Amino acid sequence: MGLINSSWFQPPTLLLTGIPGLEAVQEWISIPLGVMYLIALLGNCTILFVIRTTANLHEPQYIFLSMLAATDVGLSLSTLPTVLNVFLLNHREIEFHSCLTQMFFIHACSSVESAILLAMAFDRFVAIRDPLHYTVILTPARITVMGLVAVARGVALMVPLPILLKRLPFCKGVILSHCYCYHPDVMKLACGPVRINIIYGLCLVLCSFGVDSVFIIISYILILKTVLGIASKDGQVKALNTCVSHIFTVFIFYVPLIVLALIHRFGTFTSPLLHVTMANLFLFLTPVLNPLVYSLKTKQIRSSLQKVFKGTGNLLQ
Repeated sequence: MGLINSSWFQPPTLLLTGIPGLEAVQEWISIPLGVMYLIALLGNCTILFVIRTTANLHEPQYIFLSMLAATDVGLSLSTLPTVLNVFLLNHREIEFHSCLTQMFFIHACSSVESAILLAMAFDRFVAIRDPLHYTVILTPARITVMGLVAVARGVALMVPLPILLKRLPFCKGVILSHCYCYHPDVMKLACGPVRINIIYGLCLVLCSFGVDSVFIIISYILILKTVLGIASKDGQVKALNTCVSHIFTVFIFYVPLIVLALIHRFGTFTSPLLHVTMANLFLFLTPVLNPLVYSLKTKQIRSSLQKVFKGTGNLLQ
């Protein structure tokens, strides 16, 4: 590219990275990645369709689930072009402004998903703590406001990220660590003062993911306290069983996110393969597993899916 290491510039393009040491088999790796994208997109779109077209699923729990599915679709679409370009076509270049745009959507969708997981924890708390007033507390208007607040917060918090990066000069090369644009990864290539970027990035983590995770933990402490107050063991098991899918979703979302954040902040000497593995787990795990988990664990979703597929089969005959 004719780049001079001593010069300060804003690069026209950046280079994405696949899996270190496996460049020769990247085309084969694109097959399972493509399958995972297909599962994520079809699975979440199916969840959206089933909830929208099934009257008895127009309840708070399932409306929040549809919000989660829509966010997972957005997250998958944000990364699909670059991931398949890198692994299938070995096309690693991404235009600088396109990179910033992708970075914004990835981080915004992640923030929205975190807020929706918090809303779903509140939903489970209300359903178990005060089931008689469940639909009175979680009215359609309040659910809509909660969804809009989640989106507005994600957009408002993430808009400064590309703006703060755009003001910086770059002189440490153009090679990123992942197959998509991630804020700490792009920031490390900058030569200018990044103190503001670091402070703002830390504030983002604390104000969105940090606050959300704390309130999710508090919600489940209160849920557990309520469940232990239920006299019958069957009642306790039934109450906790309604939370299993959400707990699993929270786990698969936050664990890779936390590990990835720690690697970027403190993992200077960790293996590049670990960087890529955790990045891809964060990228794929939640969108792929969420529709599968909720389809298998939620009886109403499962029965509605069976009706939809049965109806489709009858039409095709």
